[in-house]
Amino acid sequence: MPTWDAKQYLRFNDQRTRPCRELVARIAIDAPKRVIDLGCGPGNSTAVLAERWPDSGLTGLDSSSEMIAAARKTYPHQSWSIGDIAAWVDQNDQTYDIVFSNAALQWVDDHSLLLPKLLTRVAKGGALAIQMPANFDAPAHRIMRELAASPAWRDHFPASGIRERHVHDLASYYDLLAPVAAAVDFWQTEYQHIMADAAGIVEWYKGTGLRPFLDALANDQQRADFTAQYLERIQQAYPVRKDGRVIFPFRRMFLIAYRNRRQS
Repeated sequence: MPTWDAKQYLRFNDQRTRPCRELVARIAIDAPKRVIDLGCGPGNSTAVLAERWPDSGLTGLDSSSEMIAAARKTYPHQSWSIGDIAAWVDQNDQTYDIVFSNAALQWVDDHSLLLPKLLTRVAKGGALAIQMPANFDAPAHRIMRELAASPAWRDHFPASGIRERHVHDLASYYDLLAPVAAAVDFWQTEYQHIMADAAGIVEWYKGTGLRPFLDALANDQQRADFTAQYLERIQQAYPVRKDGRVIFPFRRMFLIAYRNRRQS
């Protein structure tokens, strides 16, 4: 797993939290007693859950000790835990009215096994609610891979390549969850983020998708050089608009699977 920087991640807090708010608003559960936020990061998503359901017992879980430390500092009255999502679902037999995950499951392997398991951690009549990025074919991601594979850089990365985050197409998640859920609600949204310049896109990915590449490099100088070359290519791929700003499209997928009240 890549290292995480809570301050870097929260540089774009409004943009990153907007999909979370839209997912939370669409969950058709009125008064959940227990809610868990898997991959809670610095707590911004858990705070959204607390706004909608202030009387619920909320728990945030994340594999990054730095992210959990930031969450505890900002939201000291919530319950926080350090842990891996895949390990949690295998080792934990507790159920929750809402099992929630905002922009985290793309870092976890084997979704065909993971998502049905997560649904078993949902209490009867509850919901599994997930948001994940769905833009891995976008120019910003292709440029990362192409630059790392270029003659100038390929020897600096593991021969096996960089383990990137991943998702499947939206319909495949429906096929996966529909047989085991009472109902499935799913959709995609492509957000159009307005950045001051192309460097803003680089800063965005320094908090997420670029981290596995930067972590693999040997020293700060290599990381600075790789980032500079990445910026040059980003500037070519994302043209400046008439007002001097840059449009940064970002597609995301949303899934809500409900458990039947009588489901075993």
